[in-house]
Parts: sequence; structure tokens; C-alpha cells
Amino acid sequence: MTTITTFADLLQAARQQPEPQRLLFVFVGASLPEGASAEQRARFEAGESGELAPLMCVDKDPATLASFDVLTAEAAGFGQPWVLVFAAGLAGHGKSAPEPGAVSEALQRMVEAVRSGDLGRFIAFDREGQAVQLD
Repeated sequence: MTTITTFADLLQAARQQPEPQRLLFVFVGASLPEGASAEQRARFEAGESGELAPLMCVDKDPATLASFDVLTAEAAGFGQPWVLVFAAGLAGHGKSAPEPGAVSEALQRMVEAVRSGDLGRFIAFDREGQAVQLD
């Protein structure tokens, strides 16, 4: 099993899969919950907490995605400040890439999972492309 600690590890693992892959990404922002305590505010200001909300999502072919910098430059073009990006892979069948409808459905399920806090199936990356463990 491959250990993924950086975005480059994710790209390498996806490119080595026997079936064509699509990488799915959900960029999220963080905000303070309404009525946040002083402790919550302090942790939020230190970049250690907050409520996560999906801002944008995209799928990419790992064979043509050059780097984390390329992905984040594209995301910057949408002007939404994000704090984390969640990633997942979607495999095709045989030599065929996943169908566009399957990709759209998987992205929508991923967005809904992020909204509901069901994050265990995804890898989270910080703005430097380092995998992070969420508590």
C-alpha cells in the first residue's frame, strides 16, 4: 500500500493504477460557527479549527495534471479563498476512463460528504500540498 503524504505522492499513485483514473477535488473554506466561544475563536485564528464548507470542485486526469501548483493556480482563478482541498480517485473500467456522468455523480457525493463532515474517505491537503490529518 502506498503512503500518501504529499500531493506528488497522490499523482504518482494515481498514474500507477492499472485502470485509467480521474482525480476528484473539493476545495473548502473555513469559518467560525455562529456563537463561537473565545477558545474556538483563538483556535480558528491560529488556523487550527473552523467549520468546513465546499467552495468549488473539479476532476482532473492525473496523466495530464502536472503538479499541485498547476491545480492551485487554476483554483486561484475562481477567486475563492480556500484552506484545504479534499482528494479522491475514481477508477475507470479496463482501458476506459470513468464516464462523465459517473464523474459528476462522484463529485456531487463528495461535496455532500464534505458538507456532512464524512471526511474519512478522502485525503486532505493543505495549501502547500502536504497531506493533513483532521481531528
